[in-house]
Amino acid sequence: MSNLTTSQVALVTGASSGIGKATAVALVAAGFDVIGTGRNTARLTAPAGVTYLDLDVTSDESVALAVKEVIDRFGRIDVLVNNAGVGSTGAAEEFSIAQTEDIFDINVYGVMRMSKAVLPHMRAQGSGRIINVSSLSGFIPSPFMTLYVATKHAVNGYSQSLDHEVRDQGIRVLLVEPGPINTPFAGHSVEADTPMPLYAAGRRNYDELLAKNLSNGDDPAVVAKVILAAATDRNPKLRRTAGTTARTINAVYRVAPARSFDRVIRRFNKMPT
Repeated sequence: MSNLTTSQVALVTGASSGIGKATAVALVAAGFDVIGTGRNTARLTAPAGVTYLDLDVTSDESVALAVKEVIDRFGRIDVLVNNAGVGSTGAAEEFSIAQTEDIFDINVYGVMRMSKAVLPHMRAQGSGRIINVSSLSGFIPSPFMTLYVATKHAVNGYSQSLDHEVRDQGIRVLLVEPGPINTPFAGHSVEADTPMPLYAAGRRNYDELLAKNLSNGDDPAVVAKVILAAATDRNPKLRRTAGTTARTINAVYRVAPARSFDRVIRRFNKMPT
């Protein structure tokens, strides 16, 4: 797959704000035709060069219609950026199974729906890239956002395995793993529907840590730059971290003994070691 040109078409989910919006802007600047999606784009002002399209990644019908509309209008999809997602706030035990299913439906099955929908078109083209926005939480534990962490671990496993299945068809499936980013992530997090006093202190501590980390986090444009590299590099890396914290934690994770890294996680979350 050569470096991409103005004839290339990129579809970015969750493009109404944050990482998705910054990615759409970066792709336009690089010469892509860009379609950004959101649940209700009529109320949004699209960045210059971005076409907004309504999409609900939890709906098979909505996904099929959106992909068809892009193909009908542009004739191809060269890059899919699966960015739409939600967070979770609370201990795993505090979430009902119904809530858990809803979170997985967006963060995991949404990625799968979109990937399945574009793969036939990419295969017909003989090329394409699916870039899944995972997280630092896709390869490390993070207490009190356990369900979010579980979804990102699932996305990592799905992406790395799918990449092997479709690579010989000219298609790559790649991961971008940001750390804390200065976005409205906390406002897009699902709160546990059955809170328990046992976990109240841990939950409060997590909320404080999250607010601090997000306020001190990297700009979404930092992640957008990494996603753009994944979309355009001639020989792309399967996994890329994005942001200062993600790079640092990944470096520690790769070399630290498991027991030492376990203590790092507990100290970071103000838990007894």
